[in-house]
Amino acid sequence: MFPRVHDQHKLGKPLIPNGLGVIYVLFTTVYLFFLYFTGIVGPSNNVSAPLTLAVCVLFGGFMGLLDDWIDLKWRYKAFMPLIAALPLIYFAAESGLRTSISLPLFGVLQFNELYYFLIIPLIIMIVTNTVNQLGGLNGLETICPAIVLVGLLVFSSSYILMLGPLLVWLILTVLNFQGKIFVGNTGSFGIGMTIASFAIITDLKLSLIISILPYVFNSVLILLTIFLFRKRASVVFDGKKLHSQHKRSLVTLVTFRRYLTERQVVTSISLIVLLFTIFSALLEIL
Repeated sequence: MFPRVHDQHKLGKPLIPNGLGVIYVLFTTVYLFFLYFTGIVGPSNNVSAPLTLAVCVLFGGFMGLLDDWIDLKWRYKAFMPLIAALPLIYFAAESGLRTSISLPLFGVLQFNELYYFLIIPLIIMIVTNTVNQLGGLNGLETICPAIVLVGLLVFSSSYILMLGPLLVWLILTVLNFQGKIFVGNTGSFGIGMTIASFAIITDLKLSLIISILPYVFNSVLILLTIFLFRKRASVVFDGKKLHSQHKRSLVTLVTFRRYLTERQVVTSISLIVLLFTIFSALLEIL
């Protein structure tokens, strides 16, 4: 059913089914519509959290599917998520969500109308693209988003929105970490859109900002080396372990002059994301 691609970091480069993130996107959409039509999560102030989230996840999956099919250029991928900001802007305005963000050291930053037309689109665009950029190794594009999503669920009163989808994503995560499947751009864009949209709907912006800092750091490294030096990040696989001779991404930074297995690299980066997620949780408590 699914196209197969070579696993570049396995001996013999075996063919692995790709694009199974579509399972997550479809299940999440059906699950959210079920919550809405059964009245488990009803509308508030004439807007519905399940329907808004479903629209965003569907668009994220559609965008990833396009990328899997025709390999979208980054200038298109960078701005396409802005379309998904439209239902979130309407939801935030109608439901009366806070238009401020409380940041450590800076205090409360009040954006008023700018929150709807600047901050929400920026959150959607940055989170979706940075999540998509941190990938390439088995488990990396599934474990790290799962950690961030669990961190958001811990402090959300609307956790039921993501209980079913999180379970499906964790199943895909196990299979991906074992090297049996790839979720593809459909999965990475879908889960990135999920994280951003869920954080906005549940008003957990600070937790989101802190949790995705490793993602942002990775993307900044990648973009700086491309724009300033016209070079791309790459990691060398010698048949057993990975290593790199430059620091152009989070993966190459971890493997810089170190010989690590794929799982060691994925575990190291996942621990970094986990530390930032725990820190964001502590800030919510305080």
